[in-house]
Amino acid sequence: MVINQPARTWATLPIFVAVVVLVAAVGSVAAMDAGGQYLALRRPAWAPPPWLFGPAWTVLYVLIAVSGWLAWTTRRDPAAFVAYGAQLLLNAAWTPLFFAAGQYGLAFADIVALGLLIVANIVLFWRIRRVAALLLVPYLLWVSYAAALNLAIWQLNPS
Repeated sequence: MVINQPARTWATLPIFVAVVVLVAAVGSVAAMDAGGQYLALRRPAWAPPPWLFGPAWTVLYVLIAVSGWLAWTTRRDPAAFVAYGAQLLLNAAWTPLFFAAGQYGLAFADIVALGLLIVANIVLFWRIRRVAALLLVPYLLWVSYAAALNLAIWQLNPS
């Protein structure tokens, strides 16, 4: 179904923003002392400084919300939005696994699955609206880097 009604189109943007803010809030609550925990971990030399995560994720969450909204307002493909919702759930699960539970191995499994779902989401959004798919590419790149960092931290900090 193709949606072309401008007022109705803009009205759904706050819903996508709210969903992504909820995902970010789950991570924030689970990572109350993430900065301190991160600094206490043995990290590879290529690990980013703690201050970089907040700005990076803020930009990525905006891109994720806009991407979903653009695809939704173009065509409501159920498979694409199952992938979109599933990757948001895995995104929300990573921070509690890594920081709150200290389960670096489970967090790594989560982030690998997250990356695969982002790839699926990009492919499915590409069929709907290419710009929506392209907006997810920085997210995939960051999650890929974060997966490598997660793996390195897991190896350097065996539980």
